[in-house]
Amino acid sequence: MKKEVKLSFWDRLYLPAVIVGMGITIKHFFKNLFTRPKNRYTVEFPERKKDVPEWYRGLHRLNTYEDGSVKCVACYCCATACPADAIFIEAEEIEDLDEEYPREKRPKQFIIDLHRCIFCGFCQEACPKDAIVLTNEYEITQLSREQGLITMEELVKTPKKKMD
Repeated sequence: MKKEVKLSFWDRLYLPAVIVGMGITIKHFFKNLFTRPKNRYTVEFPERKKDVPEWYRGLHRLNTYEDGSVKCVACYCCATACPADAIFIEAEEIEDLDEEYPREKRPKQFIIDLHRCIFCGFCQEACPKDAIVLTNEYEITQLSREQGLITMEELVKTPKKKMD
């Protein structure tokens, strides 16, 4: 059962809401106009990058061993934990086992669909080998939908946690 709410004359004009919104806009305008650049609301991007907190969850990265091989063992834990179903892994068997990094499988394909990803960090928490991490990289612009599919080669090249 829907209850009709009677709006007063002033509520129907939406004038109080417009005045409050304009007040916030004017406050931000004058703060940006008269304060030092460090305390401003507006960041002059891309000349200046915004400092993000350490816990910020941005673009994904696949970690590698010293020899350049990916730490991922294709266990599908990250793909299973992903609530948005944004991770696709195709595994392959390893014929020549390395004693230094023993594992039976490795990913043949590892793709993350950034259009589906909600950057929750469940993949990072679920990974038993710390192979996948979320960096604090937030520049994820794309010109086409195909660029939103991040492959294993691109994930390895993602910069580490610290930004320059």
